[in-house]
Amino acid sequence: MNNNNALRWTIAVASLGYFVDIYDLQLFNIISKASLMGIGITDPKEIDQWDYLLFLWQMGGMLVGGLLWGWLGDVKGRKQILFGSILLYSVANIANAFVQSVEMYSLIRFIAGLGLAGELGAAITLVSELMDKEKRGYGTMVIVTMGALGAIGAVFVSKLSLPFFGLAPWQTSYIIGGVLGLLLLTLRVGTFESGLFEQSEKSSAQRGNFLLLFKTKERALRYLACIAMGLPVWYCVGILIKFSKTFALFSDLHIDVSTGIVFTYLGLSFGDLMSSLLSQYFRSRKKTIAIYLWLTVVVTSTYLFAHPISISFFYFLCFALGSATGYWALFVSMSAELFGTNIRATVASTTPNFVRGAVVPLVLSFKAMESEIGSINAAVILGVITIGLALISAHYLKESFGKDLDFQEV
Repeated sequence: MNNNNALRWTIAVASLGYFVDIYDLQLFNIISKASLMGIGITDPKEIDQWDYLLFLWQMGGMLVGGLLWGWLGDVKGRKQILFGSILLYSVANIANAFVQSVEMYSLIRFIAGLGLAGELGAAITLVSELMDKEKRGYGTMVIVTMGALGAIGAVFVSKLSLPFFGLAPWQTSYIIGGVLGLLLLTLRVGTFESGLFEQSEKSSAQRGNFLLLFKTKERALRYLACIAMGLPVWYCVGILIKFSKTFALFSDLHIDVSTGIVFTYLGLSFGDLMSSLLSQYFRSRKKTIAIYLWLTVVVTSTYLFAHPISISFFYFLCFALGSATGYWALFVSMSAELFGTNIRATVASTTPNFVRGAVVPLVLSFKAMESEIGSINAAVILGVITIGLALISAHYLKESFGKDLDFQEV
């Protein structure tokens, strides 16, 4: 297999890995309550409580996993971590199908979170370092666009899964995700390691030291700005879409949240595709992200204030929200490009997972404010904060398009 074919193969494997990653994340959101009933939890309040606690266990695993996989990626290599994370979350997916208690469920969701934390960062870092500096945006575009479709796959699998050999549909859905991940491991032959990482092994610079990010004020601000730049994505997904029934009540709509998720992730996939193409056209990550953030302002305002609306227009707004926040590929790519080889995997793994983890304080803040000032006002305040921080961060950070990645942080 020549280098071009090996590169295409590596991008394909990374894309499919992220597809299964998003599949698992959204599948849990879709079937968590059914699975809790399946293991004997019947009280609606208890189901809601455990649903949220399981989510916290999963996010805890992702936060810890972001640090762990990032460190390993900078010390042991990008390729090994890519497949190690896929193996862990695939096994955890299958184990999810056979939990018998909420305690065991919590542990398995934590392990699943650990595994899910590593795939995207390793994939983006590996592909960015393998591709030509002028074209690497296309590689990350394929990865994230394909990954967003995993949420749509999760919705359809959850709806189409049938009892199988005595297993409930929610169990079958988990097993399908696990098997897909394990099948991916058979495709690892033909992928190859980053040459920049292999060169960095010969350097005396510290590799994978998270504290190195805070050694200087400039570097710390650069890192925190990268995290802040991604917050609007999970503000939209974790607040506006997750609690869409709360906002839809103002229009007296009977909506299906899972259908909203489908349209949102269709929009995310479309948005990631277009934002990557625009960044190549403008030769600028910063300009493209700024455009998308202002689009997010417009669509979010329409979503929150354009009532009453028809149900078809509501689903269109879900698609529009996904499209406007479809700069996830650029956000992770820019984060990776702005830091040296010896700490790049750590940054690429931690920034998206810290953004995902930010949904916990966002939800807690939303719920605390909702009871006092109403859901619309609470959402507006959080939107101003998250989108405002992202705009400031995008302005502050330096352009990374075409940046030479052969440098170290000291």
